[in-house]
Amino acid sequence: MPEKIDIHAHHFPQLTQAEAAILNAETGPWLRIDPDGERGQIMAGDKAFRPVNRVLWDAHARLAEMDEQGVDIQISCATPIMFGYSAPPKVAADWAQRMNDHALQFASANPARLKVLAQVPLQDLDLACAEASRAKASGHVGVQIGNHLGDRDMDDPHLVNFLVHCANNDIAVLAHPWDMMGGERMKKWMLPWLVAMPAETQLGILSLILSGAFERIPRSLKLCFAHGGGAFAFVLGRVDNAWKHRDIVRQDCPNIPSSYVDRFSVDSAVFEPRALRLLTDVMGTERVMMGSDYPFPLGEQQIGQLVADAEFLSVSQREDILAGNARRFFGLS
Repeated sequence: MPEKIDIHAHHFPQLTQAEAAILNAETGPWLRIDPDGERGQIMAGDKAFRPVNRVLWDAHARLAEMDEQGVDIQISCATPIMFGYSAPPKVAADWAQRMNDHALQFASANPARLKVLAQVPLQDLDLACAEASRAKASGHVGVQIGNHLGDRDMDDPHLVNFLVHCANNDIAVLAHPWDMMGGERMKKWMLPWLVAMPAETQLGILSLILSGAFERIPRSLKLCFAHGGGAFAFVLGRVDNAWKHRDIVRQDCPNIPSSYVDRFSVDSAVFEPRALRLLTDVMGTERVMMGSDYPFPLGEQQIGQLVADAEFLSVSQREDILAGNARRFFGLS
């Protein structure tokens, strides 16, 4: 069996409501575990946020499922409700350090197979850079950030400067959508996850390209976008066409948008062979890494099966997407 490295998975520590109140007494995230110990709810203060099961917080249960799925290594990161971006910077910095220590404790169940990404207090540049560097030194293989900070997208100088820090210090970055657009227009049928979440992802990518931010960020940056980059691969032709014919599109972007696909990677969580074929055609197989969004229901239920079954990929291309690209991107020995 080929090696499988899942670069997009989530965890949530066994936080109490009292611990969550340190971040925010009304909305702080914590875990309410059912009496059977198998299921629970992520809570936001007194409100239920998401039903979850044991593998989200129990590393040994996680490892058992990895064995069942044939996953050799999994790179796990915070569930985005844990980010704490709206908290005062010092509170958020203390919270991030505490959550990152929890993440390392989770990985300690089997450090060779469980790897973790850190979170940072992104609202304060100095504190975010300091925590990213501390986390790398303490054993994290990179950082996870949200794709925006309030109304500031990834082209904002504050966020660009954070990415420059990561580039200069060899800190891999996973950009994950969160706090989705749409408001009341996304009120049911999981539309925030089905429509707004992919849109947030491609917005992050296009904000970096069209703003010219990639001209200011060292090429050494290791940046990956979750969820296959949203609909980026599908709309790239539209973006190139706009750049060719409208000066307002190219005013800050000196090169055609499709020329920037070598500046970032994406995961493979697109769930459909034709979508994967388009994604690898646009991005190149060397910039796609297997990611499942485990253990959530909208993630890939048979981890890596989409890639393993992709007959349009060569054996070596499948092996790169399933593991080789991740080993190089995250510096896994």
